[in-house]
Amino acid sequence: MATSIKKLPDTEQVLSGNGSCGGCPATMALRIVGKALGPNAIMLLTPSCAVASMGMTPRLGYNWPCMNICFATAGSSASGIAAALEIMKEKGRLQGELPTVFTWVGDGGTYDIGFQALSAAAERNDNFIHFCYNNEAYSNTGVQRSGATPRGSYTTTTPAGKRQPKKNMALLMLEHNIPYVATATVAYPGDLYDKVVKAKNIPGMKYIEILAPCYLGWQFDMSETVQMSRMAVRCGAWLLWEAENGKITFNNPTSLIISGKKDPDPVDEYLMKQGRFSRFLKGPDAAQRIAEIQNDINYEIVFMRERAKIAV
Repeated sequence: MATSIKKLPDTEQVLSGNGSCGGCPATMALRIVGKALGPNAIMLLTPSCAVASMGMTPRLGYNWPCMNICFATAGSSASGIAAALEIMKEKGRLQGELPTVFTWVGDGGTYDIGFQALSAAAERNDNFIHFCYNNEAYSNTGVQRSGATPRGSYTTTTPAGKRQPKKNMALLMLEHNIPYVATATVAYPGDLYDKVVKAKNIPGMKYIEILAPCYLGWQFDMSETVQMSRMAVRCGAWLLWEAENGKITFNNPTSLIISGKKDPDPVDEYLMKQGRFSRFLKGPDAAQRIAEIQNDINYEIVFMRERAKIAV
């Protein structure tokens, strides 16, 4: 059972007064991550909402040493810092426990622009945690499509709705044979906290992807961020799972859906709560379009159920 939110540590690594939007899921998630990692960590950020909201140098909205890096270099930059820390430790220039190196990157810097360096770091099994906070678009630059954008979603570069389904990035990282991969979202904070604690204590490359519904990009009321996250999980549009050394385990409530003990909620209500699908759902073919999205979800559930049967 996941840790109760009432039992999370009181420590705060995200400081008050930062510039994030009200209801920002990335900031909510980072607060939980901070409670799991503690102060002994080094944070790397590529261009993203998290950079825009961190404050003006030399003052930061985050209580870690932070480094802003190029969009494409999360994997290579984190690899270099992790290696440098290990060398400093060997030479006696660094005492005590090594800091946790982690990257805090959006879906654009993970799925698309940063994938090459991230893939190379995973192949080397370098010692850091890559967090992808996935708001399913390039939200910081005006909401353009990314590889994480689901079929049917409006963005400024898909004004009639994206025609292709999104990637399964967590599965791609699993196929790199790294020791730990997990998905999470802010509606289940104890699940996220436990996964970060686990990742922190595993040597090598770790990948955690957090669904981060953006009220500006998804077009819903900012007070509904957590509800939107929960609806995504309950309809199967976002599956909660983790894999240790290749073995996949599903987390509640996804495990109930995967096992067939509970049917996923129909996707209709989830879609209709979001303005980004409004153009897609207008017209005489709306039912067919909803069915296409439902088929994407059904396929993902079946595929992941069967993939989990393969144990390395």
